[in-house]
Amino acid sequence: MNKAKALKVLRARLYELERRRLHMDRSKLRSEQIGSGDRSERIRTYNFPQGRVTDHRVGVTHHSIADVMEGESLDMFVDALLLQEEMDAIASFGA
Repeated sequence: MNKAKALKVLRARLYELERRRLHMDRSKLRSEQIGSGDRSERIRTYNFPQGRVTDHRVGVTHHSIADVMEGESLDMFVDALLLQEEMDAIASFGA
């Protein structure tokens, strides 16, 4: 009788621990994806008065906003992002 009750309590405690761990993992993943929403986390700035587009993730600036808006110069940003991704992968592999 006591053994069955003890196993039931133990099972409940283990279940609760696992549930909390999963909740914390999901919360951490969600916060990493969302970020803090701070202005410093911006991805790209379109400065219309100066006709300039800056991608803050890779530090690339293009001085023809019309070309970027039409998609003609978008490859420059994509190439820089792909290069940065490759560099990060190489750095993490070597570490």
